[in-house]
Amino acid sequence: MSRCATYLASNESDSLRGVVVWISLAAAVCVIGGFLGTAYYSRGLIQEEMLNSARRNFLNIVLMRRWNADHGGVYVLKRPGVESNPYLDNPDILATDGKAYTMKSSALMTREISELLQKSEGFFFHITSLLPLNPNNAPDQSERSALLSFEKGVPEAVWEQQIGGASHYRYMAPLRVEEGCLTCHAKQGYRVGDVRGGISISFQMSEVQKKLQRNSVVMLGLATLTISGLMIFVGLFARGLIHKLEDTRFKLSWLATTDQLTGLANRTTLLWRLEEECRRQQRSGQALSILMIDVDHFKSVNDSYGHAAGDAALKEIAQHIRSNVRKYDIAARFGEEEFLVVLPDSDAVKTHQTAERIRKVIEEQVRVGPADGQRVLTVSMGAAILRASEDKETLMQRADAALYRAKEGGRNCVVVDAE
Repeated sequence: MSRCATYLASNESDSLRGVVVWISLAAAVCVIGGFLGTAYYSRGLIQEEMLNSARRNFLNIVLMRRWNADHGGVYVLKRPGVESNPYLDNPDILATDGKAYTMKSSALMTREISELLQKSEGFFFHITSLLPLNPNNAPDQSERSALLSFEKGVPEAVWEQQIGGASHYRYMAPLRVEEGCLTCHAKQGYRVGDVRGGISISFQMSEVQKKLQRNSVVMLGLATLTISGLMIFVGLFARGLIHKLEDTRFKLSWLATTDQLTGLANRTTLLWRLEEECRRQQRSGQALSILMIDVDHFKSVNDSYGHAAGDAALKEIAQHIRSNVRKYDIAARFGEEEFLVVLPDSDAVKTHQTAERIRKVIEEQVRVGPADGQRVLTVSMGAAILRASEDKETLMQRADAALYRAKEGGRNCVVVDAE
C-alpha cells in the first residue's frame, strides 16, 4: 500500500473511531438521561404518595375531631394521672355511683392521641392556631408561616424539617370553624367557616430516604451496567467494522496497485514508483537502472497451447523475477508479456548480473506444453542506467531500445544501455 493510501486509511480509521466515540457518548447521555428521568419520576411518585398519605391522615383527624365536637366532647373516667382541662368551664361531672368524669375536648383528644402515636410510631400531629387558648398549641415558626398563608387563601403547605436530629416530612392544612367548635371558641370572635388554625402532620423520612437511596443505587447500577454493555457492544461492533473496512480497503488497494494474474505491481503503480525513484536518484546521486523483460515468441504459446497455458507461464515467470531481485526492487507487469523491474542503487554491472540471473533461471525452469513435447520459454531483456537530469520517459525509451537490440541479436539475451 502506498504512503498516500496508508495516510488516507489512517485518517479514515481515525474518523470512524471518532464517529463511534461520539455515537457512544450520545447513547450514554441518552441512557443516563433515561435513568435520571426514571429516578426523578420515581422520586416524584414517592413524594406524591407521602402527600396523599398526609392528606388522608389530616382528613381522619378532622373527622375524629368532628365526631368529638358533634357529641359535645367525650367524658372519661378521672383516674390517677387524668387531669381536668383547665381551659374548659366546669369540665368535671360526678356520676350517681360517685365516680368522677372529666371532659376531653376535640383539641385535647387530638393532642393526646398525637402523643401516643409519637411514642410508638414516630408520627405525630399538632393542632395550632395564631390565637391558641392553650399555650401548648402555639405554632412554631414554620407552622406560623403556613397559618399566615392560609389566611391568604393557600389551601395547604408542605415542607421538610429537621426535628430531634431526624428529617421529617411535614404537611399542614387549615382548620375551619364548624358549629361544634363555637362551644369553646365563640368567645374569641370566630364564626362558622373562619380559619381558626391548622393541623400539622409530621412523620420521619428515614424509611422514605432509605427507599430513595436504594432506588438511586439500583438506578446507578443499572445505568452503569447498561452503559458498560452498550460500550462493549459498540466497541466490538466498531472493531469489527474497522477490520472489515481495513480488509476492504486493502483489497481495493491491492486491486488498484497489483496485476491480478501475476501478483506483481501493475503498470500504474510501476510508473508512479519509477517517478519517485528518479526524483530520489536526482537528490542522492545514487545509481538507478531499469530492466525491461519480454517473453520470446509468447503469441505462439497462446496460439499453440491456449491462453490458460500462457497465463500459467506468465505467473511462473513473474515468480522467478520476484525471487531473483531484492526486496526493495520494484517488479511489475508492464504489458501482455512484458515485465519491468526498477533497480535502485544498481549500476551497469549489478544490473547485468541481475538480468542474467533472471534470464538463466527462466530458461532452465519455465516449460509449456505436454510432458512428451515441452517447449522451453526464454526472455529477452533491455536495461538502461539513469543519466543525470534524465526523466523516466527517456529512461524507458532507452531500455526499450536496448530490448529491441536484444531481440534483433537472437533473443534470450541481455543488452544494457550504460552510456
